[in-house]
Amino acid sequence: QLQLVESGGGLVQPGGSLRLSCAASGFTLDYYGIGWFRQAPGKEREGVSCISRSSTNYADSVKGRFTISRDNAKNTVYLQMNSLKPEDTAVYYCAARRLAMCVMTEDGYNYWGQGTQVTVSS
Repeated sequence: QLQLVESGGGLVQPGGSLRLSCAASGFTLDYYGIGWFRQAPGKEREGVSCISRSSTNYADSVKGRFTISRDNAKNTVYLQMNSLKPEDTAVYYCAARRLAMCVMTEDGYNYWGQGTQVTVSS
């Protein structure tokens, strides 16, 4: 079956860093568009970043702090998060689109991971 598994979340102090991983199985990740989304308690799920073979994009709230990348040999996408703020606290999800485009909205994403918790607190 097709699966995406997130890992790397945890508790970090403001100003700290975390690297999230999204490992794919059952399909080749390079042929898909991949997005990172997050959802805080009581809030709508929002797009954070995306990557395709030809482009990347970031939400304004994370530009300059987060970096998305891909390791095709490991079939894994990463989200490096630096200078973390308390407002970054959320469950982070990765998702894959069969139509391999870099988009920041949920429409068209066919496969979703289970999420990983990121908590930024002193």
